[in-house]
Amino acid sequence: MNTTPTYTNPVYSGYFADPFVLLHEGRYYAFATAPAQADGREFALMISDDLIHWTPQGGALEPVPGGVQYWAPEVACHDGIFYMYYSAQGIEGRDHQLRVALSAQPEGPYRDSGRVLTPNDPFTIDAHPFCAPDGTWYLFYSRNFLTSDGDFRVGTGIVVDRLSDMLTLAGDPQVVIRPHADWQIFEPQRPMYGAIYDWHTIEGAALRIHDGKYYCFYSGGAWERENYGVAYVVADHPLGPYQRPDIPPGPLLKSVPGHVIGPGHNSFTTAPDGSEMIVYHGWDAAMSARQLRIDRLTWDGVRPVLHGPTFTPQLAPWLAR
Repeated sequence: MNTTPTYTNPVYSGYFADPFVLLHEGRYYAFATAPAQADGREFALMISDDLIHWTPQGGALEPVPGGVQYWAPEVACHDGIFYMYYSAQGIEGRDHQLRVALSAQPEGPYRDSGRVLTPNDPFTIDAHPFCAPDGTWYLFYSRNFLTSDGDFRVGTGIVVDRLSDMLTLAGDPQVVIRPHADWQIFEPQRPMYGAIYDWHTIEGAALRIHDGKYYCFYSGGAWERENYGVAYVVADHPLGPYQRPDIPPGPLLKSVPGHVIGPGHNSFTTAPDGSEMIVYHGWDAAMSARQLRIDRLTWDGVRPVLHGPTFTPQLAPWLAR
C-alpha cells in the first residue's frame, strides 16, 4: 500500500478568500475574507502544523462600530506584537480604507487601533506588510487611478509606501504596477466616480525576494471570472521602480475550466522543509466558494514557476522539492 503523504486542492472546502498564511513558531495561521463567524468576529482563522490539515478557530478580528464589510487581512509580527492590516467599509460612512488592528498573540483576537492608514484616499484595499532584510517595513496596497498614462489603464493598481512605524505610513506612495493589458479587465463601461470607464484591476500584492531582487506578485482581472490570475513585476529595491518581465502577457497562475476558476490573491509561506509555497484561493467549478489552495513555487533562474493550480493528488509540500 502506498503511504506517501499527498494532498489534493482545495485543502479546505469552505469559503476562505484572500488567504494569508503566517508562520510563527512552527505553526501556520491562515486568515481570510469570509462571512462573519459564529463567535461574532470578522475574518476566518485556521491553524495547521503542515499546511494540509487545517482546524477552524472562529474569527480573528473584533468588529469595528459601523463596519459592514471587511477584506483581505494580513498579519505582521514586530517586537512581539501582531499587527493585522485590512480594509473595512462603512466606518464613518467611508468606502474601503486601510486600518490596523493589534493582538498579543497570532490567533488574536485582534482589536482595531482606531488608526486609518490612508485617510485622504477614498478607496484603499489589500494591504501587504513587508519587512526588508535591513529591517525596514513597507506596506504595499491597492488604490484607484482615474487617468490613462502611457500604456497604463484606468482602474485599480498597486502602490508601496514605507511604514515610519507599524501604525503610520510615510506618506510618499510609489507606483508598483498599474493595469496595462487586456487580460486585466474587470468590467467594461463601468460607472465609477460619476463617469464611465473600461475598468481594469490589479490587486493582492505579495512580495518574494530571489537572488537579491524583489518580486511583487499580483492578481489581475475580475475576481468572479476566468480571466483572474497571478502575474509579477521585479525591482532592485522595495520602493521600485518595478519592471515587467520579458514574457508573453497573461497570468502564470490561471483558471483551469471545469476545475478551478479565478485562482489568485495569493500569499507565500515556507513548508516544513524550507521549500516555498504559494497560498491562494480559487473558485470551484460550480462557483460556490473561493477555497483555500496551496502549490509549489520554484525558480528557473530569474523566473518564478508556479506549479498550479493543481486539482489532483500532489506530494506533500515537504516531499515535493
